[in-house]
Amino acid sequence: MVEAKIIPVHNLIVDPKKEKPDSGSVYPSPFDELVRGRHRHRLSPAIGLTKFGVNLVQLEPGARSSARHWHTEQDEFVFIVEGTATLVTDDGNVELNEGMSAGFPAGNANGHQLYNQTTRTVWYLEVGDRPQSEKVIYPDIDMANTVTKGKPHFTKKNGDEFN
Repeated sequence: MVEAKIIPVHNLIVDPKKEKPDSGSVYPSPFDELVRGRHRHRLSPAIGLTKFGVNLVQLEPGARSSARHWHTEQDEFVFIVEGTATLVTDDGNVELNEGMSAGFPAGNANGHQLYNQTTRTVWYLEVGDRPQSEKVIYPDIDMANTVTKGKPHFTKKNGDEFN
């Protein structure tokens, strides 16, 4: 028999914009500067979700979501809540307006990032599963990320450590 617990509904509800944003970066220097102006309101931990991540992300004008990248094992999904973001991929740039979404299946080597090229703040939801092991490839910069047991490890593409 499966043991279940009852969680009060007030513990399962969150006002995303009231969650303290995470404005930092796990990227090593100097690549951490690429995401200056990105603020993630991490919703999954706030409501106890562990199987996938959901963030409400605020991109200031001129900010980027990440370095352009792709995942070997993680599916990603974004939904534009407010504003217009530019999706940057190998195929060029595409504007994503309010209400539009995009998906990035694991193993698709067409790297992606969102870029706010407007004068308005962009708000979007990002959703991804949480693979315990994978590689994240950054085609435009000398950085690689090997995820082991859920923990990222950044190196140069040749495997050398950052100083």
